[in-house]
Amino acid sequence: MGAWFTRHLQTLVGALGRLTQHKLATLLTTLVIGIALALPACLHLLIANAQTATGNWNRAVDLSVYLKIPSSVDEANRIAQRLRQRRDVADVEVLTADDALKEFRRNSGFGSAIDALTSNPLPHSLVVHPKSEYATADHLEELADDIRSQPSVELVQLDTAWVNRLQAILEAIRRAVILTAAFLAIGVMAIVGNTIRLDIQNRRTEIEVTKLVGGSDAFVRRPFLYSGVWYGIGGSLIAWLLTAVVVGVLREPIGRIAGLYGSGFQIAGLSLYPTLILLASGVVLGWLGSCIAANRHLREIEPS
Repeated sequence: MGAWFTRHLQTLVGALGRLTQHKLATLLTTLVIGIALALPACLHLLIANAQTATGNWNRAVDLSVYLKIPSSVDEANRIAQRLRQRRDVADVEVLTADDALKEFRRNSGFGSAIDALTSNPLPHSLVVHPKSEYATADHLEELADDIRSQPSVELVQLDTAWVNRLQAILEAIRRAVILTAAFLAIGVMAIVGNTIRLDIQNRRTEIEVTKLVGGSDAFVRRPFLYSGVWYGIGGSLIAWLLTAVVVGVLREPIGRIAGLYGSGFQIAGLSLYPTLILLASGVVLGWLGSCIAANRHLREIEPS
């Protein structure tokens, strides 16, 4: 087993050494791979930062529940506690009538007129936050019907049309990212495969001699597979660097725009988990591209 690992390690280092002998060609290949991998990574950052900037789109599907005027705070808390036990509800906020009146007085500019009121005309209310996996129109309508069945509930506000639009937007973006990533993945495999094919042709004599002295197909194929792995690693690192450059260039102007709207939002780069996925994707695509090319073209080379 130790000898097996040693041979693979030697082949891995040897493949890297061969790539460094052709610095310009290797750099151009890894640069193209990096650009291809950077595009879906940037799309991921766009979606992630858009969700953060909007305070999580799932908040757009909250339900506003208004209780009847005679209802007490205890009744509002009882209904909130019951809703929190549902599997499709993430949280429930209770807004008492006094708190609602204070907020209205603070934001409306009608403080003197409100002070003239002899009683509070506002009801107790609840804000129901559904879980993201249940934020579909059908689930939300079912939740709203259940809440309306409560005798203390006067009104439940739910913009189903907006929910449908939101779900359509999210689904379109998700599919666009998947399709883009799939097309670019095929492109990366084609780039690596074509590069490995040229390398095989340039080393045709060496391959014939190796097979002539008894080298197996697996032994001959191994250096090319590791070359593909190195191309994937290099492309992933370049993709990460490109996304970091994009984030660095856009951070200051986006932060300035957010500041004009009274927000402290700052654009974020790739976290650890997406970075690991990016690196693993590059390695897998590089290996697959080299494997396909090596299996196809090495069979055509036999010692005469």
